[in-house]
Amino acid sequence: MLRLVIGNKNYSSWSLRPWLLLRHFEVPFDEVRLPLDTPEFQQRIPDYSPTGRVPVLHDGTRVVWDSLAICEYVNETFLEGRGWPSDPSLRYLARCAAAEMHSGFGPLRAQLPMNCRRTPNAYRWKADAEADIRRVLTLWRELRRRAGGPFLLGDFGIVDAMFAPVAIRFRGYGVVLDDNARHYSEALFALPAMREWQAEAEAETERLGHDAL
Repeated sequence: MLRLVIGNKNYSSWSLRPWLLLRHFEVPFDEVRLPLDTPEFQQRIPDYSPTGRVPVLHDGTRVVWDSLAICEYVNETFLEGRGWPSDPSLRYLARCAAAEMHSGFGPLRAQLPMNCRRTPNAYRWKADAEADIRRVLTLWRELRRRAGGPFLLGDFGIVDAMFAPVAIRFRGYGVVLDDNARHYSEALFALPAMREWQAEAEAETERLGHDAL
């Protein structure tokens, strides 16, 4: 049995990504949740993660860390490649977009941290985060135009798992969406796995400083 070690469902955007991929494709796994920024986390994480971070996947003696690496491992080991589009002309775009999400959008991450329980208020972000938002909306529009939706490049896959936390951020901070982004977000939030994550995030009781934003 696979074991996926994650942080709080309310806050841990990196944990959501491989969790959502596994759950959507019905790959069985055990879940270990360690509350972020707590003594429990600091005490237990060395037993699971060589980096001291989540998420991390255990498959027998194999230990796979980093969200995108976990998604790639799951795709190769359990999905027979279904995590990426089968069409090469779409697959390279999916990889580019997933890698851009993995390595970029620092201001967006910092100023609009994921909080599944958050509802919009008067908080506003700076110009550099707004530039990231514009880039995401443009990217979503360009990708969905290639394959016609409902997800970024046709069926749900790794690239959508990578951007799922962004949809949560946009909803929680009241980012104004164009029609394309709204339809895409609706498709994500309609996924049974996404609804499950959201419900469990709302049931958590731990709070972090993110709630102040």
